[in-house]
Formats: sequence, structure tokens, C-alpha cells
Amino acid sequence: MVKFYSSNYTYDYSFPAVSLAYFLRYPNPYSRHVSSTDTISRSFDPETQRLTTVRLHLKRSRLPSAVLQFLPKREVGTGGEGSSDGRAESFILETSTVDVREGWMSTESKNLDWNNVLSVIERHTYSRPPGSNVLTEKAGLEDRTDVAVSVTLKSRIGEQLRKRRQRWGEQATASSVAGGVGEEEPLVKQGWFSSWSSSAVRAAIETVSLQRTERSQPKAKEGMAVVLQRLRHGGIQEVLEGMKADREVVV
Repeated sequence: MVKFYSSNYTYDYSFPAVSLAYFLRYPNPYSRHVSSTDTISRSFDPETQRLTTVRLHLKRSRLPSAVLQFLPKREVGTGGEGSSDGRAESFILETSTVDVREGWMSTESKNLDWNNVLSVIERHTYSRPPGSNVLTEKAGLEDRTDVAVSVTLKSRIGEQLRKRRQRWGEQATASSVAGGVGEEEPLVKQGWFSSWSSSAVRAAIETVSLQRTERSQPKAKEGMAVVLQRLRHGGIQEVLEGMKADREVVV
């Protein structure tokens, strides 16, 4: 089963301000877990007037304890990307397209790590209100941007469990053929999670992750609002000073 999250809201700022704030949103007081952001590519189509950008974010996170209990240690690891207490760094690939002429921006972000545990695809659409245009924005008549958010969460841990149980079955069969049944310990000891069906484990991980998404999305909205306030009060200079202060808090 796949879990979905969706939300719609409005910023009381013009579309140019919101689209600019999007590219300046990390770090902010609500997203200090973002360690770095790198631009991989950027292209502009003069015919459609669309700007397409691909960026890579490095985020520090912690797997929910409720998810950790479903995972074998080999899935979590003891170093590198993850640790036994669930602390991890993960890369997020973000692709965005801005159409200033038509007044919309679409974004898609997906995790590049932990895909064997959970795949998360987050999509945002920012758009001018119906009937508005560049001229009304310049005149200050349209200080509003509509936002639509959707998040798709899919766990693939069930596939890993099925493969592992298949190996256990093959090893047990091999042991039986060799005449070892009842004389030696099984070649592989199954963990407590083996009593769960693949679908049950997968559903549990997706449900816990959805609950986490429901808590984090409002914070992401507030983080953007902070950046927009900084832009309105002090322009790019205040945004950069705020980013520096947020980084110092993390350090």
C-alpha cells in the first residue's frame, strides 16, 4: 500500500517573491537539519521562458524509533549513512521548473538514500491566483500565491523481507537435505520481525512516516514564511544574514 499526504494553502506574497524565497529557503529556523545545498544544473528555455534547476540537498535526520524497531540492523548500519540509533544523512534530489510568463512553479524532491526502507516523493506547485498576471503583480495588486503540496510515501522493506525469507527457506532446505535437521542449529536465526508479514511491516513504516510528514509539512510552510518576511523587511541582505545565523545555531 502507498500513503499520500496533500495540502493547499496561500502565501500573502507575490509569485516572484515566493519563487525567489523557495531557492533561498535553506537553512531557516524550521529547517536547520539541511547541511548543504548544491546546484547540479540550470537551464533556461528562451522560447517557453522557463527556468529548470536541479539541486542536491544533504539533510541530517533521524529515523523514527517506531520505524527502527521494524528494521534489521544490517538495514540501519553502524556508520556511514546511518547508525544504530537511527541518525543518518541523506541526499535529496530536487528538480524545479519556473514559468514566469504563465506564473507557476513546479517542484519535485525525492530521497536518494534509504530507498530500500522508504521512498518519499514530494511535489509542490506554486501559482498566481486565477486572473492575475505580471502587470497586476508589478502594480502590487496581487500579493498572493497559491500552493498545492502532495507527498507520496512507499516502503519497499517488504521486498527485502521476502527475499531474506526466501534465502532462509533455501538454507533450511539445504540443511534438511544434508541430514542436519534436529542435529544442528538452523543456519540462520530469524529475528522477531520475521513473525510479521511483509505487508504488515510495510504498512507500519508507511503509517509512521505519514504521521511524521503531517508534522513536518506545516514546519516547512512556516520556514518559507520566515524567508518571505526577511525578503520583505530587508531584501536579499537580510535573508543572507538570517541564513548565516541559522547555520551558526546548528554548529
